[in-house]
Amino acid sequence: MPPSAPALSRHARVQSPDPAPVVPHPATGPRLSSDASDVSDVSDVSEDGGSPALLADPPGGRRAMVVWGVGVCVYLVAIVFRTSLGVAGLDAADRFHVGASALSTFSILQLLIYAGMQIPVGLMIDRLGTKRVLATGAVLFTLGQLGFALSPTYGMALASRALLGCGDAMTFISVLRLGSRWFPARRAPMISQVAALFGTVGNLVSTLVVARALHGLGWTVTFAGSAAAGVVVLVLVLALLKDHPAGHEPAPVPHAGAAFVRRQTAAAWREPGTRLGMWVHFTTQFPATVFMLLWGLPFLVEAQGLTKEAAGDLLTLAVVSNLAVGLVYGQLIARRPGARTPLALGTVGATAAVWAAALAYPGPHAPVWLLALLCLVLGACGPASVIGFDFARPANPPQRQGTASGIVNMGGFVASMTALLAVGVLLDATGHDYRIAFLSVFVLQAVGLTQILRLRARTAAGRGATPRGIRWIRPQGIRPLPHKAPSAQ
Repeated sequence: MPPSAPALSRHARVQSPDPAPVVPHPATGPRLSSDASDVSDVSDVSEDGGSPALLADPPGGRRAMVVWGVGVCVYLVAIVFRTSLGVAGLDAADRFHVGASALSTFSILQLLIYAGMQIPVGLMIDRLGTKRVLATGAVLFTLGQLGFALSPTYGMALASRALLGCGDAMTFISVLRLGSRWFPARRAPMISQVAALFGTVGNLVSTLVVARALHGLGWTVTFAGSAAAGVVVLVLVLALLKDHPAGHEPAPVPHAGAAFVRRQTAAAWREPGTRLGMWVHFTTQFPATVFMLLWGLPFLVEAQGLTKEAAGDLLTLAVVSNLAVGLVYGQLIARRPGARTPLALGTVGATAAVWAAALAYPGPHAPVWLLALLCLVLGACGPASVIGFDFARPANPPQRQGTASGIVNMGGFVASMTALLAVGVLLDATGHDYRIAFLSVFVLQAVGLTQILRLRARTAAGRGATPRGIRWIRPQGIRPLPHKAPSAQ
């Protein structure tokens, strides 16, 4: 090729079957439609501009399982620390002598920091790599949990939860990046769901282990002892974790300070798949987070008249449901990517219907079977929220995956933070009337559902398409995009 010919983009398109000209995206470079349900990733064109070179999928295998397993262990411990307040809410109120609004501030502050850090953390992952970010997160959430155990005052405990939130924010999207770097693209939906399931196991540990230890060993011993798990996973990260397999190094991304941040964030946000994924995460995640993180146990005990043990059993049921539904959703999306939107919308509808039935039940207390059904349905919210990442992943190139995942992950935690605050304020204002306080859940669901339908319609109407005879180059085993007329940019 003549020396003046420019190097080709990593995601350029080439004529098929003849090696005719490369056709870049007219404005932002080549890209994938967020509705291209049969495409998970794309591959390189050879640097010399000659014949296209297929980028092999990551190899997977035993080494990948070890590295990814270390990552999900860090995420599991972070979830244990995050959700431990959910089973200690009443104890925290007694220890620090605070009401519902002040109690909700613990979780709100933690989630505010978590949500606010998602885009910066995504940028850090894209720039520094997963190992450094996960190690930093483990240090921060371990110090936060230890500080929470030893805090004598409400203010110090609040500062400790803020530190914990900083570390927690660095875990999940780091695990998603490890999955995409170490496993073949066709396994991405299932790997994401399984990673989320480990978070569910962490929730289960809080429900079964932390709650019992709290009542048997006391506040300080329970929380300080659990902080030792953070030290263990930090050692594992430093000893075993690698950012990517040998020979699968990502293409270097130019970093230019603030300009890089603006460019990277704006490029990810421009993709309709990123925004659609964020609103799916926003709408599906927060009902379960509000219930499991803080207000579920008080609602079941104070409003429904259950014992703490019975309420704990129902929360455990929600966790078990999460495990089962996550496996089903992962298999369905891996085999039929078109099921993403129906699964997400169906989960939103089922959650709203059952929660409304439990709150509107005419008697003083809803029957146990209805509360159990509510917990079963809430168990589907976590797996449904992971679908948001399946919209954003094919819409962004590998060097932008961390930033896009951060934007998506921010959605659910902004909604959770808003709902936690609204429920706490309404409980104080209404004398602990949970029926009125939980109406805020339906308001946020309506907002998110409106945005999902709007973006879904806009994305479907303006799907990017390739001219006949032109296809994306992608790893073997991924089917070509259907031929469609080109759309206006």
